[in-house]
Amino acid sequence: MTLIEELRWRGMLQDIMPGTEEQLNKEMTSAYIGFDPTSDSLHIGSLVPILLLVHLQKAGHKPIALVGGATGMVGDPSGKSEERNLLSEDILLHNQAGVKKQLEKFLDFDASKPNAAEMVNNYDWFKEIDFLSFIRDVGKHITVNYMMSKDSVRKRIEGESGISFTEFTYQLIQGYDFYWLYKNKNCKLQMGGSDQWGNITTGTELIRRKMGGEAYAFTCPLVTKADGGKFGKTEKGNIWLDAKKTSPYQFYQFWLNASDDDAKKWIKLFTLLSKETIDDLIAEHEAAPHQRLLQKKLAEELSVFVHGREEYDFAVKASEILFSNDTAAVLQSLNEEQLLQVLDGVPTVNISKEQLAAGYDLVSFLADSQIFPSKGEAKKMLQAGGLSVNKVKIGAEKATLAAEDLLQGKYILVQKGKKNYYLVIVG
Repeated sequence: MTLIEELRWRGMLQDIMPGTEEQLNKEMTSAYIGFDPTSDSLHIGSLVPILLLVHLQKAGHKPIALVGGATGMVGDPSGKSEERNLLSEDILLHNQAGVKKQLEKFLDFDASKPNAAEMVNNYDWFKEIDFLSFIRDVGKHITVNYMMSKDSVRKRIEGESGISFTEFTYQLIQGYDFYWLYKNKNCKLQMGGSDQWGNITTGTELIRRKMGGEAYAFTCPLVTKADGGKFGKTEKGNIWLDAKKTSPYQFYQFWLNASDDDAKKWIKLFTLLSKETIDDLIAEHEAAPHQRLLQKKLAEELSVFVHGREEYDFAVKASEILFSNDTAAVLQSLNEEQLLQVLDGVPTVNISKEQLAAGYDLVSFLADSQIFPSKGEAKKMLQAGGLSVNKVKIGAEKATLAAEDLLQGKYILVQKGKKNYYLVIVG
């Protein structure tokens, strides 16, 4: 498959400008995508643009990642109903450094290669331009009628909040980025999410009007979830690529919990697996959906791609702690940080060191902590063998919780039935 054929098969292509496919088939082409530096980490919503650059480079073309130091100071109205807060230069510089570090994991920046990836920051060229020069040299080429015809602008003008002049000018600034890269880096193609089509085509129009040049563009669909929920969002917020913001275990769990419909779509979108491999996986999954082969493969591929094989192996091991029976030894092997990652979200119960030192009567503890509504209920479950401490089944013979039950000198994991966990924190 050609690059465009593959992207189309993967569901990564929405709008495409005439001549784009021919340009890519004709010669090595430099192409760019812009990344928004409003945080020092990208999140999984950035994975499609990252993978577009990866596919582009694999096909022999040159990827350029533009970190919007200047555009981050302005704010993009596309897909947003309200003006966003503007960031200071110091915060933007910090965020750009974080984004660059992440992109270096996915793209080959080896300058000795003709299609080496490159990182650029649009603040580098905008900081030299004064307002009068910009409106004279750029503004005169694009009419207000043209700018107002764009969906992103029209929706905001018709909405309650309106649009500021700052955000109205955003498409001119992004258009100038494309013009600058075309002129200085021979960059002929811009890619982005489908909500960026209006901004991207302003760039191709500016190149045509200022230089008489031919530039190209395509966009990818915005990722959605089959249940209508927002992709990449959980109760705790964004799923980040930074392990400090979203642990590799939580990252792995996000993909593992995908619905069957989403997994079929996402395995094409978010992995580099071949068509044959994916077709086989989907067929295997449909023959035995309860085994969740697609979700497991999706979680593996993404975890290794973003965090590496070692973190993926830990995530699998960690998952077994909550979802399989024979894992007492694994639980004991975890350090405190790993233990808290795995048990993040499990209800907690606090008891004092003094209560434990004397040996806390187990039935009393289970009732006092409201794990059970009464001592009678707790005793009944204990006698029926429905309780585990640190993944070891216990019976009526275990009378107390004591210091020897502690994990990392501070925690005890109590399990009621198959799925109810409680993390006891001793302090």
